[in-house]
Amino acid sequence: MPIGEICNRDVIISHREDTVADAAKLMREHHVGDVVVVDERDGVRFPVGIVTDRDLVVEIMATELDQKVITVGDIMLEELVTVKESVGIFEAVQYMRSKTVRRLPVVDDRGALVGVLTLDDLLELLAEELLAISKLVNYQRQKETRRRP
Repeated sequence: MPIGEICNRDVIISHREDTVADAAKLMREHHVGDVVVVDERDGVRFPVGIVTDRDLVVEIMATELDQKVITVGDIMLEELVTVKESVGIFEAVQYMRSKTVRRLPVVDDRGALVGVLTLDDLLELLAEELLAISKLVNYQRQKETRRRP
């Protein structure tokens, strides 16, 4: 299954010049742990960075920097790790592990932002699949019990 089918397409975005205070407000308002920083060209959003709630705590709050002056462009991860929407789930998991990231902006073939895949999304999907497998084992036992009392 390609991750384009399971990624969250309702991505909360920010721009380089937005303050980290603005980013924090967006995270709170939308109950998310990150904003994807984008550049817009001809109405198309291209991811250029990401800022997480942890970045805000470690980079801004812990060092007592002025959150109304520092921009997301100042603290965003410069080496953004993205993944194409056609990539399979297990390949995406391996990629996240190798790059040690918990969030992956998902892009189309042009590199335009289409969604975001988080570790939470993957855990939820895998938990559902494991539950389905465990139910299968239980159903098989019940079926056998009925057929061979």
